[in-house]
Amino acid sequence: MAHDTSKPSSTKHSIDNLKTSGFERRMSIAKTSLNIGRRWAGNSVSGMFLNKEARTARNQAFMETQANYLATELGKLKGSVVKIGQMLAIYGEHILPPEITRALQTLNDDTATLSWPTIEQTLHTLLGDKISELAIDPTPIGTASLAQVHRATVIATGEQVVLKVQYPGVADAINSDLALFKQLLKVSNIVPQTRALDAWFEEIRDLLHHEVDYEAEAATTERFYERLKDDPRYIVPKINRTYSKKRLLCMSYEPGITVVSTSLQQLSHQRRNAIGQAAIEIMMKEIFVWGEMQTDPNFGNYLVRVSENEDDIDKLVLLDFGAIRQFDNHLLSIAHGLLKAGYHHDHQSMMRAMTGYDFFDSMSQKVKSDIAALFLLATEPFSNPATNPDISAECLDADSRYIWANSKLHSRLSSKASRAMQSFEFNLPPKEFMFISRKFIGAYTFLTVLDAYTDSDKLVKLYL
Repeated sequence: MAHDTSKPSSTKHSIDNLKTSGFERRMSIAKTSLNIGRRWAGNSVSGMFLNKEARTARNQAFMETQANYLATELGKLKGSVVKIGQMLAIYGEHILPPEITRALQTLNDDTATLSWPTIEQTLHTLLGDKISELAIDPTPIGTASLAQVHRATVIATGEQVVLKVQYPGVADAINSDLALFKQLLKVSNIVPQTRALDAWFEEIRDLLHHEVDYEAEAATTERFYERLKDDPRYIVPKINRTYSKKRLLCMSYEPGITVVSTSLQQLSHQRRNAIGQAAIEIMMKEIFVWGEMQTDPNFGNYLVRVSENEDDIDKLVLLDFGAIRQFDNHLLSIAHGLLKAGYHHDHQSMMRAMTGYDFFDSMSQKVKSDIAALFLLATEPFSNPATNPDISAECLDADSRYIWANSKLHSRLSSKASRAMQSFEFNLPPKEFMFISRKFIGAYTFLTVLDAYTDSDKLVKLYL
């Protein structure tokens, strides 16, 4: 939930309350289900006399329209319904039609704010008399589907903090929202009801309940603070326990600019390279050192503190430690082997590294070979240019650093993955691998937007 502090706060439309009661949300989703169901039936009847090609084209266009309508109606509710849609958009590409995935990707957190009197009442409930110890700006500096952020000052000390205030009733609505969302997909007949979909809804349930537990997020933030406090490249907000509760998080105010800010693009290439290297290195540490990873690849989880002095270090501000996923040692050992094989760009080593995990062991040799080739492409930025003849010359600079913006890696991966999945009976990958995959895709996008060059030796040799 980043906020570009170089710009004034936006003036968004404010609402007095959310539809957090089960009845209100059921009525809203029931209306959406009814409309989609009615339109679906009408489309089926009117398309009966078309030939196969025309009917296929008509159904695809209809699905696109219905998916966009679904996303629009969900966006009006805020709360966990929006978050569910966002999570399915991020992780559900293998179980949802592409039209649904594209539509859900339009769901965003930049929606109406909750009015100050409602937020103030929530803070009174959570803090009691302690609220008088804070001077709180009633205009939020950030909004999301589950909370909004207000800047404040601790009156006694002058400490600048931010208050991440969870919308009232959101946590209690998670289970009912999940049931309603699933029922909506079932009634509308937009998505096939499969065991894979059931498994993902259970995973989303666990993730959401964890994400609304701000005591857990405070503890995670403190762990990352301790890990990174002596590394000048990173800033992690410091938790203020005095004003933090299960539904309220208070932490130090850390200014910065967003990743897509034009002022960031105006920095020298050397400085952008350093920021990019720091961003990818933190992801490597999450996976290979700490065994826990911030799984949300959203740019809003980062800010950049640009130094006024050209010779000083620009700092990466790490925000929002709610969507943390922990991995067991067995999975991390497999991931380590995949990275090592990728660095050496060795197909046989990649296949051997895949051994010992049920998902891979159940594959035929042909399928395993295809997946190994996909992994070799995915690890291209982490490979040794001296042993990887497949890297295009335009993807390397004179110092053999990887040029992310020239690589078109995301689209190449998507194309190769699509072909691979069509060539065999593909089973849904383990959720853990999909989390890591999405994190890497987020990093690819970040480094491409930044137009950074990175050194694979500095990224990988530490873990070999």
